[in-house]
Amino acid sequence: MPDMATLILFATACMALTATPGPDMLLIASRSVSQGRQSGFVTLAGIQVGTYVHAAAAALGLSQLFLLVPVAYDIVRWAGAAYLLYLAWTTWRSAGPSVEAERMPDPTPLLLIFRQGLVTNLLNPKMALFVLALFPQFVNTDAGSVGLQVMLLATVLNAIGLVVNGAVILAAGHTRKYLTGGRFAHLPRYFLSAVFAGLALRLAVASRD
Repeated sequence: MPDMATLILFATACMALTATPGPDMLLIASRSVSQGRQSGFVTLAGIQVGTYVHAAAAALGLSQLFLLVPVAYDIVRWAGAAYLLYLAWTTWRSAGPSVEAERMPDPTPLLLIFRQGLVTNLLNPKMALFVLALFPQFVNTDAGSVGLQVMLLATVLNAIGLVVNGAVILAAGHTRKYLTGGRFAHLPRYFLSAVFAGLALRLAVASRD
């Protein structure tokens, strides 16, 4: 297993990377504003399960497929962009005018929110390349099972992500009460829809570099 010095160095790198605003943080924050803190934490859980999947794929060498076969990267990238556009459309429609002007949008089932977070993470080839680029720098082939080391590093990354993004969720959830009810009831979902659309565009124009 990695020694304590290696884990501390890795944790420091993860803290710097996680604290930098990015697509995951934006998605989690917008979900928290739109549907509350519980939905934000469920989205985070889906994303973190996806991180474990990417870590396992890296340990098995599957992530190198994106480097060796460029078309595989593009297939996953376009699939992810299409999925995010689908989420943008369905979220926009769910926020549409209701029969009752003051009626709040129906809550999204938590299992669906978890699945959306998970699939969004899995269909982001940038995440796979990130894990493939970062994790091997902290793996020692002479220190035991490479697979276990990779999963331990993924756990450290997720633990730090829980602290950083947990703070974001709590802060974003606090603003929700100012945007719910009355004429602004649907505004948070329109914002979430725009975030999905923006992430789709970002993924569509992304390159492997």
